[in-house]
This record gives sequence, C-alpha cells and structure tokens, in this order.
Amino acid sequence: MRVLLGVTGGIAAYKVALVLRRLVEDGHSVRVAPTAASLNFVGRATWEALSGHPAPTETFEDVPSVAHVRLGQSADVVLVAPATADFLSQMASGAARDLLGNALLATEAPVVVAPAMHTEMWNDPATRANVAALRERGIHVIEPAVGRLTGPDSGPGRLPEPDDLVSALYGVARGEGLSLTDASLPWGDLAGRRVLVTAGGTREPIDAVRYLGNHSTGLQGFAIAEAARERGAEVTVVAANVTLPLGEGISRVDVSSAEELERAVGELAPAADAVVMAAAVADFRPASASASKLKKDGSAGMTLELVQTPDVLAGLVASRAPGQVVVGFAAETGDDAGSVLEHGAAKARRKGADLLVVNQVGDGLGFGASDNSVTMLDAAGAPVAEAGGSKLAVAGAVLDAIVKRLPAP
Repeated sequence: MRVLLGVTGGIAAYKVALVLRRLVEDGHSVRVAPTAASLNFVGRATWEALSGHPAPTETFEDVPSVAHVRLGQSADVVLVAPATADFLSQMASGAARDLLGNALLATEAPVVVAPAMHTEMWNDPATRANVAALRERGIHVIEPAVGRLTGPDSGPGRLPEPDDLVSALYGVARGEGLSLTDASLPWGDLAGRRVLVTAGGTREPIDAVRYLGNHSTGLQGFAIAEAARERGAEVTVVAANVTLPLGEGISRVDVSSAEELERAVGELAPAADAVVMAAAVADFRPASASASKLKKDGSAGMTLELVQTPDVLAGLVASRAPGQVVVGFAAETGDDAGSVLEHGAAKARRKGADLLVVNQVGDGLGFGASDNSVTMLDAAGAPVAEAGGSKLAVAGAVLDAIVKRLPAP
C-alpha cells in the first residue's frame, strides 16, 4: 500500500515517527510531506531516514517530477497527523499554501486526519466548523484523545497513540470506515476534586546502610496519579523511594519509611476527597536500627527483632471525613491457607476501606511489570469490578470505581 503521510506543526509530531516506523515495518511504501512548521519539532532527516524517501516541504521542490501533484495522485491512502487548528482551517478552505496542501487537493485517495491541539482550540467554534466541513466532504477526522497536553494542561486535544492511528488508517484503507473515535479516559469527572495517592515501597532501616524493603516500583501508583490529573483532579503523591518522574501539576512528597509515610498521609488526607493507598507499606520494621553499619564478625549469623508498623490504611478508614473515599491495595500470593482472592477478601473485611484493589504478585507478576490485573473488592470482601492490561488502563478502572462512590459536588 502506498501511504502519503502529512505532518503539520504540532509538538505531537514526535509520535508520528512511530507511526511511520510501524507502516514501513508492515511493508508499506510511505512518502512523508512535512510542513515547514513541523520541521521545528521533527527534522527532515528523521522522516527521510525512516521512510527511505525524500521528504519535501515546499511546492517548488523537485519541480521536474511535479511532486505537489504526484504525491497525492499516487497515494492509496493519506494520513495527516498531527493536524493543527491552522492546517484544518487551510484544508477546509481548500488552500494550497505548501506541498502538503497541494497534494491533498490532488488526491482521490481516502484521507484520514488526526487533529491535535489544546482543548480551547479544539473546542473553538471555528475549529468545530472546519471539522464539520471536512467530514461533510468525506474526510475521516479522528476525535482527539483526552490526556496530558503541552505543559500542565490536560483535556481533549491529545494525539491518539501511534498504534491506534495505524489501526484507524488500516480500517479506512479496507473500506471499513473510521473505527477509532476516542481512545481516551473520561475527562472532567474529577474536576475540583483532591486526590491523594501513595506509591512505591517503604524501607525500614536495619543500620546505616541496610534496610528491609520490597519490590514495589511505584508504577501503578504513579499511573493512578497521572490518570487522576488528566481527569481534572488536584493530585498529591506521597512517593516512597520512587525515582520515576511525575507530570507537571502534580504535587509530590518523598518519604522513605512506613513511619514517614504515615505522618505525611496524616497531614494530607483530611483535605482529600479520595485517598488511594497504592504504596506497599512494610508490615514490620526492626525494633531498633544501628546508627552505624553492622559489621560481619565471622559468627554464624544475626537475629533481627521485628515489630509491627502502624496500619496506615486502617487508621485512614477510622479517621476519614464524611464522603471521603478510601482505597487500599493488597499485593497477595496464594498459599495453603487460601487463594489470592480469599486472602484479599479477609483483608478487605479487616480494613474496612471503600475499595480494596487486589493483585497477585510474584513470578513476574505485579511489582515492576508493565501490565497488571486486579480485582476490586468492597468493604465486605465482595468483588465489584475487575481490570487488566496496562497500568494506566488499570488506573482508569480504579478511578471509575472511585467516581461512582464520591458524593455529588
């Protein structure tokens, strides 16, 4: 299949390099027509290296081949991504200010357009009118996704993920129409809400250099925080030994031990509408910690006396404000005493949280994995929802369950 890939001047152009790579790997011949503005984001060399063809921009480049006409005539399908508000206006008016604009007027192939811009620009009446005009002419316009935009902004206007764009293009090329409309999480249902998330794993000191810890990386907690921010919430994360970055607009408090986490949560939780305890908090800590490194002296070994750490989740449940939703996490393994869900149900009844998110860990599951699979239980230990897939997808499902339990604002 011969694909004409138009790239206009939006920051989401970097994602389109992955679209190009996927199309080429699938065996298609792709010609890229970047606008001059788009080269501020991704250079011509990138498009030429990935496609194996020149990537002209101006109408009067390669005049002998009449490229401004031939590119459109030879295409089996056309994708414009990202399409800025300005370029949508150009398309709607039939203007041909550059090579891509000319090629679009010259093509008879189906055209797929993937807009990407800030929410206010997408919602502007002029943009909406331009999109309506393009659709009336048979151009397939993909609804932008909802999520993080440039800077601290979030909302409708995000370019869908590369694989989604490729799937949509293939559907149109097969004559099945546009299958992708909106691959986003809900937007705005947490606007005005305050969400507190704990993430990572605590470390309980043995001496000046050693500690008791766990394998939690904070990936699931950070995914919940990012998803909540994208849905309009004011988000604070209490991060226990997590090196991952957080997006703009999310407050962060770093802690190490269970005691530090309990103190931070105690200070922040009263102002939160929802608290999500995704951190793996140690159940035990050494009764005492040495201020200096304990030396190996050749004896048989060392005995550590452990004491229980505070039950932060149970404390939150006991002291929560009216209407506050408290969510706990339970990383479980099955054993002779019961299955993962049986242990999770018993924990849900002990803790009394509105939701307990249970996931199996060990043998490559849970901690550090890119995907997750969870079952959500209510305070009585009864399953209320299941979710699986990427940790962001799981985050969305957890937030869906929280939204259902929040009182009306």
